[in-house]
Amino acid sequence: MFTSEAELEDALSEPTPQVVDTLRRHAGDIILLGAAGKMGLTLARMAKRASNANNTKRRVIAVSRFSDNSEAAFTACGIEAIRCDLLNEAEVAKLPDAPNVVYMPGRKFGSTGDEGTTWAINCYLPAVVCKRYATSRLVAFSTGNVYPFTRPDTGGPTESDALAPVGEYGMSALGRERMFGYFSKTLGIPVAIIRLNYAVDLRYGVLVDIARKVKAGEPVDLTMGYFNTIWQGDANAMTLRAFDHCEVPPRAFNVTGPSIVSVRQACEWFASRFGVSPRFTGTEADTALISNARGGVAALGPLRVSRGELMEWVADWVLRGGRLLAKPTHFEARDGKF
Repeated sequence: MFTSEAELEDALSEPTPQVVDTLRRHAGDIILLGAAGKMGLTLARMAKRASNANNTKRRVIAVSRFSDNSEAAFTACGIEAIRCDLLNEAEVAKLPDAPNVVYMPGRKFGSTGDEGTTWAINCYLPAVVCKRYATSRLVAFSTGNVYPFTRPDTGGPTESDALAPVGEYGMSALGRERMFGYFSKTLGIPVAIIRLNYAVDLRYGVLVDIARKVKAGEPVDLTMGYFNTIWQGDANAMTLRAFDHCEVPPRAFNVTGPSIVSVRQACEWFASRFGVSPRFTGTEADTALISNARGGVAALGPLRVSRGELMEWVADWVLRGGRLLAKPTHFEARDGKF
């Protein structure tokens, strides 16, 4: 259990032995583009800590607009922070060279009503970055939203299944993957694509959304009745290990936990833990937005935190009144509008 955010962030950024080995194999600086999001700091810290464990002298560079003025959190950990509007090609051209690139920009929330910006960030920006870092190795974030809704009893889509996103955000996320695929093949860029589904770091995530609502006595919508989730520390480790699997054309990985979790059962478990009665609206649809994690875990694992342990951590954090980021996942949305 964690009693402070400092303890939590130390755990989220602790590299696995496998991450240390991966970064030993890939010399040179690491640049993380769009690093000011929810995962960027702990992912950058993990890269830095793994490099230190190897006694490897390399720059770990975080790039963002830093509209939240979070540079100090990065520099305090020995990570360089560079302000850059990634949609500005002239600014991107001035960024440092680096053989290892983590691509994190993406726009989901706020897409409805401002679809043009979402498509620019999710589809135009990959072209800018690929042309700038055409001689680098790229690990690029995507999302499980590129998959169609699927029956839970199938185990969820694998990386080789057909993609059929719902809504403009999901379609633009597929467009992002297609852009990386095009430039990978035409410029010979080795790329790995991370289809992330619902990372949890205790301050946000689908389990946090559910736990908070249950504790507050708010009803939980059961229509999207199932989901996958993963400890963000494991997602960080899998992301860095993907540098071992960058290929032309790109190789995609489902990065999530291996269990398909019932929303109803999660609510009932948290309710028992909190000593309250759960409240529900709706009924479970036949399909849900889920992913099959088997291939990703086999290639990029192992996972350190089980679903049960993660739920215990979330329950303890919520009961303690730990700080939350107030960034709901909106996992219950079935119309693809965010």
